[in-house]
Amino acid sequence: MRLVRLIANLGYGSQKDVRGMIRDGRITHTDGRALAADDRVDPGEIRVDDEKLDPPAGLVIMLNKPAGYTCSTTDPGRVVYELLPPRFGRRNPVLAPVGRLDRDTTGLLLLTDDGPLLHRITSPRHHVAKAYEVTLARPLEGGEADTFASGSLMLRSEKTPLAPAELVVIDPLHARLTVHEGRYHQVKRMFAALGNHVESLHRCGVGGLTLGDLPEGQWRAVTPEELALL
Repeated sequence: MRLVRLIANLGYGSQKDVRGMIRDGRITHTDGRALAADDRVDPGEIRVDDEKLDPPAGLVIMLNKPAGYTCSTTDPGRVVYELLPPRFGRRNPVLAPVGRLDRDTTGLLLLTDDGPLLHRITSPRHHVAKAYEVTLARPLEGGEADTFASGSLMLRSEKTPLAPAELVVIDPLHARLTVHEGRYHQVKRMFAALGNHVESLHRCGVGGLTLGDLPEGQWRAVTPEELALL
């Protein structure tokens, strides 16, 4: 792909903007020479303002989402893209959330421009585990783990029961729930079906990925080794 189109697709600006960056000598090769608009160069050998070029299509990042942000580009309130470099919101293909977290839910959010990967993670057929830390309004009664594991729990307005899920009780008001599908507001609706209310919800894992020490509101690229855990 021609240099000007490659860099524009990565969100650094319109093709006109990128041509201006090239004229100003801001886009260079790793050997230090200035690059031209029609050059075809391995992305790993391109520097923009002496920084490595963002990865081309196939980028996967993890964000430690704070409360108060939505996974949207059009919501009138705060959106997760405000926590990322502005160019990420202009990438083509788009950098999309892999399974949305609602406004008040915190924790691990993956975003990618790899459509097939997004589908593999979110498709119920692949049973990718999502783990949540849950704080409840009322104490657990003791039978919730068996109910969730039974594969028979029906949610209101649903026509098929939920797949088995694993509940680990931490204390009467706190638990860790692992689900293997992604229905709308699933975790909150599961506890509501048993007469309880989720006060706070934090996604702590997807597949074998965890946030580790990533601070709230920060992001980082996911490595190929981590992708294998999915």
